[in-house]
Amino acid sequence: MNEDFDVTIVGGGMVGASLAVALAPLGLRVALVESIPHDAAAQPSFDERTTALSNGSRRILETMGVWPGVATAATAIRKIHISDQGRFGFARVDAAEQGLGAMGFVLPNRVLGAALWARIGACPAIRVFCPAEVAHIDASLDASRVGVDVQVAPDAAATPIRTRLVVAADGVHSSVRSAFGVEASSRDYGQTAVITTILPQRFHDHVAYERFTDSGPLALLPLGDGRCTLVLTLNHALVDTALGWTDAEFLAEVQRRFGFRLGRFLQVGRRSAYPLALTQTTRTSAGRCVIVGNAAQGLHPVAGMGFNLGLRDVACLAETIAESMTAAPADPGEERVLAAYDEWRARDRRAVIGFTDALVRTFSHPAGLVRGIRNLGLLAFDVLPPAKAALSRLSTGADGRIPKLARGVGLTRGDSSSRGVRGGSR
Repeated sequence: MNEDFDVTIVGGGMVGASLAVALAPLGLRVALVESIPHDAAAQPSFDERTTALSNGSRRILETMGVWPGVATAATAIRKIHISDQGRFGFARVDAAEQGLGAMGFVLPNRVLGAALWARIGACPAIRVFCPAEVAHIDASLDASRVGVDVQVAPDAAATPIRTRLVVAADGVHSSVRSAFGVEASSRDYGQTAVITTILPQRFHDHVAYERFTDSGPLALLPLGDGRCTLVLTLNHALVDTALGWTDAEFLAEVQRRFGFRLGRFLQVGRRSAYPLALTQTTRTSAGRCVIVGNAAQGLHPVAGMGFNLGLRDVACLAETIAESMTAAPADPGEERVLAAYDEWRARDRRAVIGFTDALVRTFSHPAGLVRGIRNLGLLAFDVLPPAKAALSRLSTGADGRIPKLARGVGLTRGDSSSRGVRGGSR
């Protein structure tokens, strides 16, 4: 016998778990399939890394009821400082000048994972299969049945389920996406991010630093205990060498690239390496499948927009499903529902992918003329308030229709009152 669900989310990382929580108030039967428990050391989504959250993302988590469980662990970003190593260009963004309490927040991934999964555990309408994997998906369209047949294998025997909608939230190498025949292009940036924590001599004063170097950007994000998360981008050829450096050698190299704005770097934590590429799908839905988060677009970490874009996928998809629930039984996998989601997400997705890719290309270009132009651009950005406001809108997706969750409005079945709301929310 099949178990029947309205929505089956494959992938319980930050985006998949967020979607399960966002759908909880709608009374849908939701299945969540994840191969590794959220609190396991091997869980890659909720490891020792941190995530930079925009104000829009903070508001989404707040409306979903998740923020109270993570607020004490979140560190505010009050200023952003952008510079180009060895050159004159720099730019600054101040939350106070933008009329904001903070430009965003830095949050440990483990803390967010624990809060999301606590909410999932408290919702009886969400059926969790974990540890479990999808053994098979019948993605063929059959007019005689409304739904997709999925084989979930938590143990030796597979559990057959039927679902009206499958959500691919299983990461860059999504097997669900492949099962529905959706292709994804990938371009290697030739860079690897080495991520760790670092303790500076001076307190960071809640400033986030983005410094562009010849081998890629270096980011320092403030943490509550005075340390900073370090994202050091290196050419692939240097990674093995960098991971083999002693702590003193590593600190010296970071000091050389960053300078002494925070004094001397005193301590460094455990280092982990993550190859960087731009991955994007040709479409965001197919059949009765929607593709979200890293399964739809895997971005370079420059400007920290990846999870924020994925969380807007969540907010828009949950709202699109809620608006469609005007009759029973609900069918979140209907073609018109998926088409509405695709149309809503296209502009934001295209803008953020284009911006991050252009940023990486521009600041890694070796030509002297390009270097001069980009530094003039940084200086112009520093003195033009409208440019800073435009960047803030881009980072929060506020140039298009703003999802209800990002405006602090909860979701209800069949409510389409949010249509037409655009711009201005940060």
